[in-house]
Amino acid sequence: MAEKRPVIALAGASGYIGQNLMGKLRKHADIIALSRSGDQKEDEEQVTWRSCDLYSMVDAEKGLKGADIAVYLVHSMMPSAKLTQGKFEDMDVILADNFAQAAKKQGVRQIIYLSGIIPEQEKKLSRHLKSRLEVEEILGAYGVPVTTIRAGLIVGPKGSSFPILKKLVKRLPFMILPKWTRTKTQPIALPDVLHALDSSIDNEEVKGRPVDVGGPDVMTYETMMKRTAAVMGRKPLTVNVPFLTVELSKLWVRLVTGSSKEMVYPLIESLTHPMVTHQKNKVTGLSDGRISFEEAAGEALEKEEENKKGKSALPMFQPMQQDVRSVQRIPIPEGYDADWVGRYYVKWLENTLNPWVKTEVDEDNCCKIGIIFNQSPLLSFEYAKERSTEDRALYYISGGMLADSGKNVRGRLEFRKIPGRQEAIVAIHDYMPSLPWFFYKYTQAKAHLVVMALFRKHLEKWGNSTVLHHA
Repeated sequence: MAEKRPVIALAGASGYIGQNLMGKLRKHADIIALSRSGDQKEDEEQVTWRSCDLYSMVDAEKGLKGADIAVYLVHSMMPSAKLTQGKFEDMDVILADNFAQAAKKQGVRQIIYLSGIIPEQEKKLSRHLKSRLEVEEILGAYGVPVTTIRAGLIVGPKGSSFPILKKLVKRLPFMILPKWTRTKTQPIALPDVLHALDSSIDNEEVKGRPVDVGGPDVMTYETMMKRTAAVMGRKPLTVNVPFLTVELSKLWVRLVTGSSKEMVYPLIESLTHPMVTHQKNKVTGLSDGRISFEEAAGEALEKEEENKKGKSALPMFQPMQQDVRSVQRIPIPEGYDADWVGRYYVKWLENTLNPWVKTEVDEDNCCKIGIIFNQSPLLSFEYAKERSTEDRALYYISGGMLADSGKNVRGRLEFRKIPGRQEAIVAIHDYMPSLPWFFYKYTQAKAHLVVMALFRKHLEKWGNSTVLHHA
């Protein structure tokens, strides 16, 4: 009798690494390919596509149904076509928390997560690496064993880091070398990363632990740029500019490469940390890449040229979607939970904006927010009791003058505690405003950010004070 093939759910299947990993995994496993555009994909042999928005807990649960193993290749650093307010690290919290809870509910026996190498001696991590570590902790917070493959710069034709490096080398007549270019790194070829991910499937040796992976060469970013130039057949002049700060480097790299600030800024911040594998996190057969940097870079550049041929140019302008996501992080006073924060927010809102704003909460915790002299509410919220817990209070946006009732199908507000921290995420998802789009962006959207900043400062100031205890 043939051995049963494992079912692997692949989150981020339509991405650069996901597409390559899928081709490797399907040889010995059945794949559930998760993507926001999954309903536009055609199923293939051993591959079933599912449309899945990981900002939705319901979607995450449906997406992971029937999976034995779950691979997490998701991050929120890419620019969005919708109006998005908030930091990428706070959005990553929601994505990881939904994924981890869904994995637990659906009986997934292992989560495999691709992250970055975490420097051990650094007291203050970059935003990107700090977020990667936080995601790792959240994925493991609900009891499913997590295998974290930690890699530095991945050398491949797409992705984020290497293409930006290649553009710098290609477009500059001479290479500017800021101080961070002297930082050590251990780049790794894409096939070696895929091997580590694939070899982790159902591997008891690596369950519940991080694994550092790196290529055979440790070098500085300056050396890497020079080697990349050599592979491209270029010999640009180099100019050391030690006074070029990280902040100025962000602007310079973005200007030269034409890349989005969502990708460039976190990347440059991370380049100030040494990204070299640690002996204690090495595993024989997984950690040590075999492909040299020159070989990997040459193959990546060659494939990039092949991909350009036969592909039509992408449209210059991508229309803005008319829905909203707004995500903010706030502290939770000691002894309180996310459900309490949701209830308290409504009371605080009326007290702070009195007498202009009035709120109403019924016995089912459904609420309305309105203004003086008008009986019609600005927004109405229906409390989702069946989807809420102490750590997550969920409210559906059910109506009001500021909501487009015809289009507002999935609009919701949630208060979510971050596992292991006395902090919460307050998020609005898929909200369709009734105001004209331009007017909304520069009035209601801005006002929401101001209100959330005031609420955060209020909680920070008062903490566990008498004011909160008697609220």
